[in-house]
Parts: sequence; C-alpha cells; structure tokens
Amino acid sequence: MLLFAIVFITLALLFYTVGVWAEKLQGTLKTWHLFVFWLGLACDVTGTQFMSMLVPETAERTLNFHMITGFTAIVLMFFHAIWATFVLIKKNENMKKSFHKFSFIVWLIWLIPYISGMIVGMSK
Repeated sequence: MLLFAIVFITLALLFYTVGVWAEKLQGTLKTWHLFVFWLGLACDVTGTQFMSMLVPETAERTLNFHMITGFTAIVLMFFHAIWATFVLIKKNENMKKSFHKFSFIVWLIWLIPYISGMIVGMSK
C-alpha cells in the first residue's frame, strides 16, 4: 500500500509541476495543460486514498497540519482544474495568458503537504 501511495503522490507532483511550469513558460493556458492538471489531481486523490488505508480503523484520526494542508490542496487543485476548464471553454485570451499566476499559487500551496508528508514519513 505504501509503495502505491508514494508512486501516485510522486506522479501527482510530476504531472502538476510539468503542467504549471509548462503553462508559465509557454505564456498561455493550453488544452494539454488542463489534461495534465486533471491527471495530477487524479493521482493525488488516488495516492491520498492509499495513504488513508495505511491508518488502522481503530487508530484515532486527529486533524493535524498535514491533513489540513493536504485537504486544502486537493480542494484547490479541484477548483484550479475546474477554473482552467472554464477558461479554455470561454476562449478568452487574456484569461488564458494570466492563468499561470493562479496555477503557480496553487502549486506552491500543494507543495506544503507534499513536503510535510515526506518529513512525517521519514521521521517514522
């Protein structure tokens, strides 16, 4: 289970990073960026599901920094993908050219639970 969790979360990092940075470097939101954002989100949700299976049912699941930031990141990634879809459907060039600012902020926020998860995982 742990291996699957690590693989999917790492794939999420890969897809999301490629999508965000490619969009920024290319200067406009493109359809393939949207596809990569959705793939990143799917991998993140899948990896999170695998991680949640590692916590025994009898264990007390208390909210902690990693859980709160992880949930926040998934919600933001979902909103980001929905908004990117809307921007591409609208075909507004100004919105497509400035979308990278929002993408970069969401990506930075997503890195917080990714890094905190690595720290927690390595400390066990």
